[in-house]
Amino acid sequence: MRQAMRREVPSTVGLLPGPREFAAMRDAYTTFLFDDHAQYLRRTQGLLRSLDTQGIHVRVVLFDPAEFADYCAATGRDPDTPASRARYTAEVAAGGVTVPYHGQPLGHLVAELRTATDHHTTWTHATDVLVRAGHDPEPFLEHATTALTALLTAAGPGTHHLVCSVPLTEPPLTAALHAHHADDGTVHLPEADALVLCTVLAAALAHAGPGGLVLRTTGTPDRHVPDRVRGWTVTGDGLRPLTEGEVFDAYCTDPRTGDPIPPEPGVEYTAGIPLPPLTG
Repeated sequence: MRQAMRREVPSTVGLLPGPREFAAMRDAYTTFLFDDHAQYLRRTQGLLRSLDTQGIHVRVVLFDPAEFADYCAATGRDPDTPASRARYTAEVAAGGVTVPYHGQPLGHLVAELRTATDHHTTWTHATDVLVRAGHDPEPFLEHATTALTALLTAAGPGTHHLVCSVPLTEPPLTAALHAHHADDGTVHLPEADALVLCTVLAAALAHAGPGGLVLRTTGTPDRHVPDRVRGWTVTGDGLRPLTEGEVFDAYCTDPRTGDPIPPEPGVEYTAGIPLPPLTG
């Protein structure tokens, strides 16, 4: 009965992803008993597999030693105890980013965690910038979503890579999205990536710029078509499509020196698609 109940209780595991984070814990706390990062990763992988084998739902969260120290200082907890590490892991999992474990190699799991954490950080910063504009954020989010849908629809079949860059903060807000437009007209894209990109774009729209959006389309292999690059800049009225010359200049000019650089072979630089103006 106890084992059956245990399978209904989810588990969260804090993971030190790299040697730097591992060394910070090893050097600071005597109750952290691992000496070697590779051994630590093997033991962590074994723990995850054991929990998964028992039918226990497991999620993994990045364990940040610096944030852990701040947490203990703020809550008055002794950082050199397993109980404090467990409580911190639970707190981070409750309000932060976790990734479910379903048997993937630890290297893949770490990559998933880093990507999810980066997306969450970008989305949080973009949301703050959007709110600081002092407007109702909903119209800008709706316009960004409409613009993304219109772009992917008009771009046609193929694989599309979008990058939105907004230099309102340092470093600039940047979001990327991979999408596939099938021959039957359906568009497949990661919803989490789309949310981040739309929020970054909405932040630029709310501030009437600056910002830019680039769309690179790769045709399917059997069509043998060149890659096509389009671009837009953010204005007070929405997204203004760049001309073919502006797209070419943006890609074929060294941003540091202003010197021309050769165009990339097999790439067409094309004017952006006109989009409806911002309303509301």
